[in-house]
Amino acid sequence: MKTIMTTEYKTFFKEIKERIHKAQYDAFKAVNKELINLYWDIGKSIVNKQAALGWGKAIVETLARDLQKEFPGIQGFSSQNLWNMRQFYLLYKDNSKLQPLVGEISWTKNVIIMQRCKDNIQREFYIKTTKKFGWTKDVLINQLEAGAFERFMTNQTNFDKAVPEKYRHQAKLAVKDEYSLDFLELGEEHLEKELEGALLENVRRFLIEMGGYFAFVGNQYRLEIDGQEFFIDLLLYHRQLRCLVAIELKVGAFKPEYAGKMQFYLSALNDRAKLPDENPSIGIILCKDKSRTIVEYALKDAKKPIGVSTYKLTEKLPRELKKYLPSPEEMIERIKYLE
Repeated sequence: MKTIMTTEYKTFFKEIKERIHKAQYDAFKAVNKELINLYWDIGKSIVNKQAALGWGKAIVETLARDLQKEFPGIQGFSSQNLWNMRQFYLLYKDNSKLQPLVGEISWTKNVIIMQRCKDNIQREFYIKTTKKFGWTKDVLINQLEAGAFERFMTNQTNFDKAVPEKYRHQAKLAVKDEYSLDFLELGEEHLEKELEGALLENVRRFLIEMGGYFAFVGNQYRLEIDGQEFFIDLLLYHRQLRCLVAIELKVGAFKPEYAGKMQFYLSALNDRAKLPDENPSIGIILCKDKSRTIVEYALKDAKKPIGVSTYKLTEKLPRELKKYLPSPEEMIERIKYLE
């Protein structure tokens, strides 16, 4: 049999493959929505019967046992899952905004969000980001444990105006407001060189703390410009954003001039290191401390995408972020842009 391997055939094959993937995804979405609707109806029925007939908790245990007998081998009808369906209905029955969204992600992810989020603003954020970025169950759990919502609301970057819209929110999720470096054996008083050395000795744990999508490129990354040498403390690569990430380490408080220096590094990286198909480089200034007001002014007119974060070395509780969170109205406005 003759094999056809022309350019036209390769294009044709690619089109068919993409069409099959789309059909599979559409079929999955349809099945998932039907399952969510089923669980919604079961939860609603349990609530209504308990209200109308005065049934107590025993109805859930009885219903679970009888459903499992009637549909042997089919998962989803345990008593715990029936309680989840009941809670699911009660949680969203009066929320016309979130009702249409819950069918866009799997039941397992809905349960995780439902149980771990304290209010509907947080739930909306995690539902939308899970759908938008295709988070798996494990990634969703990691993002919840890492406080992605709080980071998204409080992190100090200029990404809203300095990063292309198509990957702006993924970039904001990639930068934390504070990093825990308690795995480093450093005292409270240390030099930048000591901090860098400790991070290099623990580079695997450092990359995990950074968020999982980072790859290590090098330290003291050399740039030669007009006969002068410049060195970036750490250079990483973000696989999802497909861009270089320059990190400057500062063992003291943030100073406005750090932003200007980072802009210089990013311009040089974009001209001399970035590949043609990669996105513009991002900078992270990692400081021991920062004044949020000074950071705001320093980044206000910066043209390159820069984030300013802090790090902690001890097992103390994370810095209280609540006072820095925007108002509920502002949170809702920010989440709109995830659509």
